Amino acid sequence: MIISVLICLFACSLIMVMVWIWAKRVRNAGVVDIFWAFNFPVIGLLLFVLGQGYGPRKAMIAAMVIIAGIRLGSHLGKRVISHLDEEEGRYRQLRQEWAPHADRKFFWFFQVQAFSNVLLAIPFFISTANTNSALSGWEYAGAILWLVAVIGEWAADHQLAAFKKDPANKGKVCNAGLWNYSRHPNYFFEWLLWLAYFIYALGSPYGWLALFSPLFILYLLLKVTGIPATEQQSLRTKGAAYENYQRQTSVFIPWFKKNA
Repeated sequence: MIISVLICLFACSLIMVMVWIWAKRVRNAGVVDIFWAFNFPVIGLLLFVLGQGYGPRKAMIAAMVIIAGIRLGSHLGKRVISHLDEEEGRYRQLRQEWAPHADRKFFWFFQVQAFSNVLLAIPFFISTANTNSALSGWEYAGAILWLVAVIGEWAADHQLAAFKKDPANKGKVCNAGLWNYSRHPNYFFEWLLWLAYFIYALGSPYGWLALFSPLFILYLLLKVTGIPATEQQSLRTKGAAYENYQRQTSVFIPWFKKNA
């Protein structure tokens, strides 16, 4: 398994070096988001080939990882490349804070993203190493939850994209569909995806170690690069309208709507 980890880390790191070169050329660090998502299908494919576990189990987890990663990467790619000459606010803010050494710091930032790809892939490493020739209830449960998460995240992304596409909504806060109940339903379902991978890994020896992945992604979303940065940017650009939206909605879990 150690060799598989090192190969995956090398592949993700090399990809991020090339992405950093591109980002430096176009002056848009936001492209890192695209390839952070695409690195997971790379890991899934590598582990399908390198893993010593039971074939159907490897095929199932690899298919889940590849489908979800390509969907997210394609969605982010469409969004970022549509305004490649205009860097997203979160990265503009970092560029200002890191000046005059922004490019150098972005290089290491991109490498940290590659490392996080491999760190989050713990459930994949565990599952693809399992040689047991019978799939367990945990694996079927994980696959079902994965399907719910992928559909939910797709719906949230689709609703936000449709809202932004309407010129009448320019400068407004999206409150359509799932966004009427949560300020970040896309992040919620992304976290649910990683919870599904953890549950899938419970069907393998040492699967409990995979709990790190949903906990780590939850920490990132709630405290680091997800919700805090997104909300700060929304407050900078939408001001009072977003403050009112904050008062009315759940920050994360799309289960209820507060009274105004």
